[in-house]
Amino acid sequence: MKRPLYIAGSGAVTPAGLNAPQTVAAIRAGLSAFEEMILNEPLGATQIVARVRAHSRLRRSDGQWLVNMAARAIGEALRSGTCLSDTTAILLTPPESFRNHPAYGDIAPPDFLTAVMSATGQKFHVASRAIDGGAAASIGLLERAVEMMEQQGIGQVLLGGVDSLVNDTDFARLGRAGRLKGTDNAQGLVPGEAAAFVRLTQNPEGKARVHAAIHGVGLAQEQDSVLSERYSQGRALLGALRDAVNGSGPSEPDIDFVISNGNGERYSGWEQLIARPRFYRTRREILPTAYPAMTIGDIGSAAGALALMLAADSLLKDYAPGPTVVCELASENGLRAAAVMARMTRR
Repeated sequence: MKRPLYIAGSGAVTPAGLNAPQTVAAIRAGLSAFEEMILNEPLGATQIVARVRAHSRLRRSDGQWLVNMAARAIGEALRSGTCLSDTTAILLTPPESFRNHPAYGDIAPPDFLTAVMSATGQKFHVASRAIDGGAAASIGLLERAVEMMEQQGIGQVLLGGVDSLVNDTDFARLGRAGRLKGTDNAQGLVPGEAAAFVRLTQNPEGKARVHAAIHGVGLAQEQDSVLSERYSQGRALLGALRDAVNGSGPSEPDIDFVISNGNGERYSGWEQLIARPRFYRTRREILPTAYPAMTIGDIGSAAGALALMLAADSLLKDYAPGPTVVCELASENGLRAAAVMARMTRR
Protein backbone atom coordinates (compact mmCIF):
# COMPACT_ATOMS: atom_id res chain seq x y z
CA MET A 1 0.00 0.00 0.00
CA LYS A 2 1.24 3.49 -0.85
CA ARG A 3 0.13 4.91 2.49
CA PRO A 4 -1.39 3.61 5.73
CA LEU A 5 -5.15 3.19 6.04
CA TYR A 6 -6.72 3.79 9.44
CA ILE A 7 -9.48 1.86 11.21
CA ALA A 8 -11.49 4.56 12.97
CA GLY A 9 -14.58 2.62 14.04
CA SER A 10 -16.52 -0.61 13.69
CA GLY A 11 -19.87 -2.32 13.98
CA ALA A 12 -20.92 -5.94 14.40
CA VAL A 13 -23.75 -8.36 15.01
CA THR A 14 -22.55 -11.84 16.01
CA PRO A 15 -23.61 -14.81 18.14
CA ALA A 16 -21.37 -13.38 20.89
CA GLY A 17 -22.86 -9.88 20.90
CA LEU A 18 -25.21 -7.46 19.18
CA ASN A 19 -22.51 -4.82 18.77
CA ALA A 20 -18.75 -4.58 18.35
CA PRO A 21 -17.76 -4.09 22.04
CA GLN A 22 -19.82 -7.10 23.18
CA THR A 23 -18.40 -9.27 20.41
CA VAL A 24 -14.78 -8.30 21.06
CA ALA A 25 -15.18 -8.76 24.82
CA ALA A 26 -16.58 -12.28 24.36
CA ILE A 27 -13.77 -13.29 21.99
CA ARG A 28 -11.16 -11.81 24.30
CA ALA A 29 -12.64 -13.70 27.26
CA GLY A 30 -12.64 -16.98 25.30
CA LEU A 31 -16.39 -17.46 25.66
CA SER A 32 -18.36 -19.83 23.43
CA ALA A 33 -21.60 -19.01 21.62
CA PHE A 34 -22.07 -22.63 20.49
CA GLU A 35 -25.38 -24.43 20.94
CA GLU A 36 -27.16 -27.49 19.59
CA MET A 37 -29.79 -26.90 16.94
CA ILE A 38 -32.45 -29.46 15.96
CA LEU A 39 -32.46 -29.95 12.18
CA ASN A 40 -35.35 -30.41 9.79
CA GLU A 41 -33.36 -32.85 7.65
CA PRO A 42 -32.84 -35.49 8.83
CA LEU A 43 -35.71 -34.80 11.21
CA GLY A 44 -34.63 -34.74 14.84
CA ALA A 45 -30.89 -34.69 14.16
CA THR A 46 -28.81 -32.03 15.89
CA GLN A 47 -25.98 -29.79 14.76
CA ILE A 48 -23.63 -27.57 16.77
CA VAL A 49 -24.06 -23.97 15.56
CA ALA A 50 -23.31 -20.41 16.63
CA ARG A 51 -26.53 -18.46 16.13
CA VAL A 52 -27.46 -14.85 16.79
CA ARG A 53 -30.26 -14.57 19.34
CA ALA A 54 -33.00 -12.50 17.71
CA HIS A 55 -36.77 -12.13 17.56
CA SER A 56 -38.47 -14.36 15.00
CA ARG A 57 -39.89 -11.36 13.14
CA LEU A 58 -36.35 -10.44 12.12
CA ARG A 59 -35.92 -13.90 10.56
CA ARG A 60 -39.01 -14.00 8.38
CA SER A 61 -36.79 -14.94 5.44
CA ASP A 62 -33.10 -15.71 4.95
CA GLY A 63 -32.63 -12.64 2.79
CA GLN A 64 -34.31 -10.27 5.21
CA TRP A 65 -32.29 -11.69 8.10
CA LEU A 66 -28.97 -10.95 6.37
CA VAL A 67 -30.18 -7.47 5.43
CA ASN A 68 -31.22 -6.76 9.04
CA MET A 69 -27.85 -7.90 10.41
CA ALA A 70 -25.89 -5.87 7.87
CA ALA A 71 -27.98 -2.73 8.39
CA ARG A 72 -27.48 -2.88 12.16
CA ALA A 73 -23.69 -3.32 11.89
CA ILE A 74 -23.40 -0.54 9.29
CA GLY A 75 -25.40 1.82 11.49
CA GLU A 76 -23.09 1.17 14.44
CA ALA A 77 -19.96 1.72 12.35
CA LEU A 78 -21.38 4.93 10.83
CA ARG A 79 -22.25 6.36 14.26
CA SER A 80 -18.67 5.90 15.42
CA GLY A 81 -17.70 8.96 13.33
CA THR A 82 -19.12 12.27 12.18
CA CYS A 83 -18.82 11.90 8.41
CA LEU A 84 -22.15 12.09 6.56
CA SER A 85 -23.53 8.98 4.89
CA ASP A 86 -23.68 10.54 1.42
CA THR A 87 -19.89 10.96 1.49
CA THR A 88 -19.49 7.40 2.77
CA ALA A 89 -19.08 4.39 0.48
CA ILE A 90 -19.91 0.80 1.42
CA LEU A 91 -17.80 -2.13 0.22
CA LEU A 92 -19.78 -5.25 1.07
CA THR A 93 -18.99 -8.96 0.72
CA PRO A 94 -22.21 -11.04 0.84
CA PRO A 95 -22.38 -14.87 0.80
CA GLU A 96 -20.41 -16.34 -2.12
CA SER A 97 -22.50 -16.94 -5.24
CA PHE A 98 -21.37 -20.57 -5.70
CA ARG A 99 -23.13 -21.58 -2.48
CA ASN A 100 -26.64 -20.82 -3.80
CA HIS A 101 -27.42 -19.24 -0.45
CA PRO A 102 -31.18 -19.30 0.35
CA ALA A 103 -31.05 -15.53 0.90
CA TYR A 104 -30.73 -15.14 -2.87
CA GLY A 105 -34.09 -16.82 -3.28
CA ASP A 106 -35.55 -13.76 -1.54
CA ILE A 107 -33.23 -11.05 -2.85
CA ALA A 108 -31.32 -11.39 -6.12
CA PRO A 109 -27.55 -10.83 -5.78
CA PRO A 110 -27.57 -7.60 -7.87
CA ASP A 111 -30.22 -6.15 -5.54
CA PHE A 112 -28.63 -7.20 -2.25
CA LEU A 113 -26.56 -4.06 -1.58
CA THR A 114 -29.49 -1.82 -2.47
CA ALA A 115 -31.67 -3.71 0.02
CA VAL A 116 -29.04 -3.31 2.74
CA MET A 117 -28.60 0.44 2.16
CA SER A 118 -32.37 0.93 2.09
CA ALA A 119 -32.71 -0.87 5.43
CA THR A 120 -30.26 1.56 7.06
CA GLY A 121 -32.46 4.52 6.18
CA GLN A 122 -29.38 6.38 4.94
CA LYS A 123 -28.20 7.48 1.49
CA PHE A 124 -24.67 6.32 0.69
CA HIS A 125 -22.20 7.28 -2.05
CA VAL A 126 -22.96 5.88 -5.50
CA ALA A 127 -19.52 4.23 -5.60
CA SER A 128 -20.72 1.64 -3.04
CA ARG A 129 -20.31 -1.94 -4.28
CA ALA A 130 -20.98 -5.56 -3.31
CA ILE A 131 -18.12 -7.91 -4.19
CA ASP A 132 -18.27 -11.70 -4.49
CA GLY A 133 -15.40 -13.71 -3.01
CA GLY A 134 -15.89 -14.37 0.70
CA ALA A 135 -13.82 -13.39 3.74
CA ALA A 136 -10.53 -12.89 1.89
CA ALA A 137 -12.22 -10.61 -0.65
CA SER A 138 -12.84 -8.02 2.10
CA ILE A 139 -9.10 -7.73 2.70
CA GLY A 140 -8.49 -7.50 -1.04
CA LEU A 141 -10.78 -4.45 -1.16
CA LEU A 142 -8.53 -2.38 1.11
CA GLU A 143 -6.53 -1.13 -1.88
CA ARG A 144 -9.78 -0.13 -3.60
CA ALA A 145 -10.86 1.75 -0.47
CA VAL A 146 -7.69 3.85 -0.63
CA GLU A 147 -8.26 4.62 -4.32
CA MET A 148 -11.90 5.59 -3.72
CA MET A 149 -10.96 8.11 -1.03
CA GLU A 150 -8.04 9.54 -3.01
CA GLN A 151 -9.67 9.75 -6.43
CA GLN A 152 -13.43 10.05 -5.88
CA GLY A 153 -13.62 12.46 -2.97
CA ILE A 154 -15.14 9.91 -0.61
CA GLY A 155 -14.77 10.83 3.04
CA GLN A 156 -14.67 7.31 4.45
CA VAL A 157 -15.37 3.69 3.55
CA LEU A 158 -17.37 1.12 5.48
CA LEU A 159 -15.78 -2.21 4.63
CA GLY A 160 -17.42 -5.43 5.73
CA GLY A 161 -19.48 -8.51 5.09
CA VAL A 162 -22.56 -10.39 6.16
CA ASP A 163 -23.21 -14.13 6.04
CA SER A 164 -24.92 -17.07 7.68
CA LEU A 165 -24.01 -20.72 7.38
CA VAL A 166 -26.93 -21.57 9.65
CA ASN A 167 -29.32 -22.72 6.94
CA ASP A 168 -30.45 -26.01 5.41
CA THR A 169 -28.62 -25.43 2.12
CA ASP A 170 -25.20 -24.97 3.73
CA PHE A 171 -25.87 -27.75 6.24
CA ALA A 172 -26.56 -30.15 3.36
CA ARG A 173 -23.49 -29.31 1.24
CA LEU A 174 -21.11 -29.21 4.22
CA GLY A 175 -22.57 -32.44 5.58
CA ARG A 176 -22.10 -34.26 2.28
CA ALA A 177 -18.45 -33.20 2.29
CA GLY A 178 -17.94 -34.36 5.88
CA ARG A 179 -16.99 -30.86 7.00
CA LEU A 180 -19.40 -30.26 9.89
CA LYS A 181 -18.28 -30.59 13.49
CA GLY A 182 -20.11 -33.35 15.36
CA THR A 183 -19.70 -36.40 17.56
CA ASP A 184 -18.16 -38.29 14.64
CA ASN A 185 -15.99 -35.42 13.36
CA ALA A 186 -13.96 -33.44 15.89
CA GLN A 187 -12.11 -31.60 13.11
CA GLY A 188 -15.10 -29.94 11.50
CA LEU A 189 -16.46 -26.41 11.35
CA VAL A 190 -19.23 -24.89 13.45
CA PRO A 191 -21.66 -22.95 11.22
CA GLY A 192 -22.05 -19.36 12.40
CA GLU A 193 -23.58 -16.11 11.24
CA ALA A 194 -22.63 -12.46 11.57
CA ALA A 195 -22.29 -9.02 10.07
CA ALA A 196 -19.13 -6.99 10.66
CA PHE A 197 -17.92 -3.66 9.29
CA VAL A 198 -14.91 -1.41 9.91
CA ARG A 199 -14.82 2.32 9.19
CA LEU A 200 -11.75 3.25 7.17
CA THR A 201 -10.22 6.73 6.89
CA GLN A 202 -7.18 8.19 5.15
CA ASN A 203 -5.98 10.03 8.23
CA PRO A 204 -6.18 9.52 12.00
CA GLU A 205 -9.27 11.03 13.62
CA GLY A 206 -9.57 13.07 16.79
CA LYS A 207 -6.90 13.86 19.35
CA ALA A 208 -6.14 10.31 20.44
CA ARG A 209 -2.43 9.48 20.57
CA VAL A 210 -2.79 5.84 19.49
CA HIS A 211 -4.25 4.66 16.18
CA ALA A 212 -4.56 1.34 14.33
CA ALA A 213 -3.16 1.49 10.81
CA ILE A 214 -3.12 -1.00 7.94
CA HIS A 215 0.27 -0.94 6.20
CA GLY A 216 0.24 -3.81 3.73
CA VAL A 217 -2.11 -6.16 1.92
CA GLY A 218 -1.52 -9.40 0.01
CA LEU A 219 -3.91 -11.46 -2.12
CA ALA A 220 -3.48 -14.81 -3.90
CA GLN A 221 -5.59 -17.64 -5.33
CA GLU A 222 -5.19 -21.19 -4.01
CA GLN A 223 -5.73 -23.85 -6.66
CA ASP A 224 -6.25 -26.65 -4.12
CA SER A 225 -9.18 -25.08 -2.27
CA VAL A 226 -11.29 -26.88 0.34
CA LEU A 227 -13.75 -27.54 -2.49
CA SER A 228 -11.18 -29.58 -4.41
CA GLU A 229 -10.04 -33.17 -3.80
CA ARG A 230 -6.54 -32.17 -2.65
CA TYR A 231 -5.22 -30.57 0.53
CA SER A 232 -3.68 -27.13 0.19
CA GLN A 233 0.12 -26.89 0.25
CA GLY A 234 -0.19 -23.32 1.53
CA ARG A 235 1.21 -21.69 -1.60
CA ALA A 236 -1.43 -18.95 -1.88
CA LEU A 237 -1.42 -18.16 1.85
CA LEU A 238 2.37 -17.92 1.75
CA GLY A 239 2.20 -15.63 -1.30
CA ALA A 240 -0.39 -13.37 0.34
CA LEU A 241 1.71 -13.07 3.50
CA ARG A 242 4.86 -12.24 1.55
CA ASP A 243 3.06 -9.59 -0.51
CA ALA A 244 1.60 -8.02 2.63
CA VAL A 245 5.08 -7.29 4.05
CA ASN A 246 6.63 -6.35 0.70
CA GLY A 247 6.67 -2.62 1.26
CA SER A 248 7.85 0.17 3.54
CA GLY A 249 5.71 -0.99 6.48
CA PRO A 250 6.39 -3.72 9.05
CA SER A 251 8.24 -6.83 7.88
CA GLU A 252 8.11 -10.47 8.99
CA PRO A 253 10.42 -10.06 12.05
CA ASP A 254 8.15 -7.28 13.36
CA ILE A 255 4.99 -9.42 13.54
CA ASP A 256 3.96 -10.11 17.13
CA PHE A 257 0.73 -12.07 16.68
CA VAL A 258 -1.81 -13.40 14.20
CA ILE A 259 -5.59 -13.23 13.82
CA SER A 260 -6.95 -16.00 11.59
CA ASN A 261 -10.34 -17.13 10.35
CA GLY A 262 -9.21 -20.75 10.66
CA ASN A 263 -12.36 -22.71 11.49
CA GLY A 264 -11.11 -25.95 13.01
CA GLU A 265 -11.30 -28.04 9.84
CA ARG A 266 -8.52 -30.49 9.13
CA TYR A 267 -7.96 -28.75 5.78
CA SER A 268 -7.44 -25.37 7.46
CA GLY A 269 -5.05 -26.72 10.07
CA TRP A 270 -3.00 -28.54 7.44
CA GLU A 271 -2.65 -25.42 5.30
CA GLN A 272 -1.48 -23.27 8.22
CA LEU A 273 0.91 -25.98 9.41
CA ILE A 274 2.65 -25.97 6.02
CA ALA A 275 2.54 -22.24 5.19
CA ARG A 276 3.52 -20.62 8.47
CA PRO A 277 6.99 -22.17 8.99
CA ARG A 278 7.86 -21.07 5.46
CA PHE A 279 6.92 -17.44 6.19
CA TYR A 280 7.70 -16.84 9.87
CA ARG A 281 11.44 -17.46 9.64
CA THR A 282 12.46 -15.29 12.61
CA ARG A 283 12.89 -17.34 15.77
CA ARG A 284 9.98 -16.97 18.20
CA GLU A 285 9.27 -18.75 21.47
CA ILE A 286 5.59 -18.59 20.55
CA LEU A 287 3.43 -17.00 17.86
CA PRO A 288 0.19 -15.96 19.62
CA THR A 289 -2.80 -16.59 17.35
CA ALA A 290 -6.43 -15.62 17.82
CA TYR A 291 -9.17 -17.72 16.26
CA PRO A 292 -12.53 -15.89 16.55
CA ALA A 293 -14.27 -19.01 15.20
CA MET A 294 -13.64 -20.62 18.60
CA THR A 295 -16.26 -18.21 19.95
CA ILE A 296 -18.61 -17.45 17.04
CA GLY A 297 -18.06 -20.28 14.58
CA ASP A 298 -17.36 -19.94 10.87
CA ILE A 299 -19.04 -16.69 9.80
CA GLY A 300 -18.12 -16.89 6.12
CA SER A 301 -17.90 -13.56 4.30
CA ALA A 302 -18.11 -11.52 7.52
CA ALA A 303 -14.81 -12.92 8.86
CA GLY A 304 -12.54 -10.49 7.02
CA ALA A 305 -13.89 -7.32 8.62
CA LEU A 306 -14.23 -9.04 11.98
CA ALA A 307 -10.51 -9.92 11.97
CA LEU A 308 -9.64 -6.28 11.22
CA MET A 309 -12.02 -5.10 13.95
CA LEU A 310 -10.50 -7.43 16.54
CA ALA A 311 -6.96 -6.47 15.54
CA ALA A 312 -7.71 -2.74 15.81
CA ASP A 313 -9.40 -3.11 19.20
CA SER A 314 -6.46 -5.08 20.64
CA LEU A 315 -3.97 -2.49 19.40
CA LEU A 316 -5.94 0.55 20.56
CA LYS A 317 -6.76 -0.87 24.01
CA ASP A 318 -3.25 -2.23 24.53
CA TYR A 319 -4.07 -5.86 25.28
CA ALA A 320 -2.38 -7.12 22.12
CA PRO A 321 0.78 -9.27 22.54
CA GLY A 322 2.70 -6.58 20.65
CA PRO A 323 2.32 -3.56 18.35
CA THR A 324 2.17 -5.45 15.03
CA VAL A 325 -0.37 -8.02 13.82
CA VAL A 326 -1.13 -9.86 10.61
CA CYS A 327 -4.67 -10.93 9.72
CA GLU A 328 -4.80 -14.18 7.70
CA LEU A 329 -8.01 -14.84 5.78
CA ALA A 330 -9.11 -17.77 3.65
CA SER A 331 -12.24 -18.04 1.49
CA GLU A 332 -13.87 -21.34 0.56
CA ASN A 333 -13.27 -20.75 -3.15
CA GLY A 334 -9.50 -20.58 -2.61
CA LEU A 335 -8.90 -16.84 -2.27
CA ARG A 336 -6.26 -16.04 0.37
CA ALA A 337 -5.49 -12.64 1.86
CA ALA A 338 -3.27 -11.07 4.50
CA ALA A 339 -3.20 -7.59 6.03
CA VAL A 340 -0.44 -6.21 8.24
CA MET A 341 -1.53 -3.73 10.92
CA ALA A 342 0.41 -1.79 13.52
CA ARG A 343 -0.17 0.51 16.48
CA MET A 344 0.86 4.07 15.60
CA THR A 345 1.49 6.70 18.25
CA ARG A 346 1.32 10.45 17.70
CA ARG A 347 4.02 12.48 19.36
